[in-house]
Amino acid sequence: MGPPGALRELTLALGAAVAALGSLLFIAVKIYFRGTGTGTGTGTGTGTGTGWGGWWERELRELRDRAPPGDALDWRQVLVLGLDGAGKSSVLHYICSQKARDRIAPTHGFNSAQLFVEGMEMDLLEVGGSQNLRSYWPHYLSEAHVLVFVVDSVDRSRLLTARQELHALLAAEPRLPLVVLANKQDKSDALSTAELQEELALHTLSGQRELFLLPTSATWDSLSTATSVLHVKSLLVTLLSQP
Repeated sequence: MGPPGALRELTLALGAAVAALGSLLFIAVKIYFRGTGTGTGTGTGTGTGTGWGGWWERELRELRDRAPPGDALDWRQVLVLGLDGAGKSSVLHYICSQKARDRIAPTHGFNSAQLFVEGMEMDLLEVGGSQNLRSYWPHYLSEAHVLVFVVDSVDRSRLLTARQELHALLAAEPRLPLVVLANKQDKSDALSTAELQEELALHTLSGQRELFLLPTSATWDSLSTATSVLHVKSLLVTLLSQP
């Protein structure tokens, strides 16, 4: 039998592979059933533990009841990535539900949720940010219309890692619109957006790419402030509504 450390690494790697495969299969199923009226409104990967309730299913039913027969919504996917602990799940929670939550469990696989706004079906896909899952990130880029990259503004020790992971993604998709969220701005020791722009080397990116850097705070108390994640929702609607 191998050493315990090696066994643990193998277990984590296998778990990440299963989670990534599950999310890719989930996307494939949604694409296949899109427009048929048989697709589901949301999905979660193994161990996500989000439990957001059934608001999206009710909204989907109501939207389909109101829509004239034969009308189809434009489908757009927003890919939400970032290192583990950056606050991706919290951002999605408040964008989608706008309800208070004391604690949101970390994503060990993936989360998917849908919003229906202005004749558009916005599919928000979050993939976990642990080291074992990051190697699978590039596989999700081809279906994305916008990339949202969430950064922990307080976690200075991992900013270099965040920058490396972000630039690797951008090299794979040179024209994909990018929205960087400088998250956790409610913390007193959070870096400013100007500091994060330098730390993440955003100034080196090609001018051909649409780029936005927003200060955010994914907390209930921050929803009515300048760092509200609801500003992110408005920006995404604007970006995805462009011809």
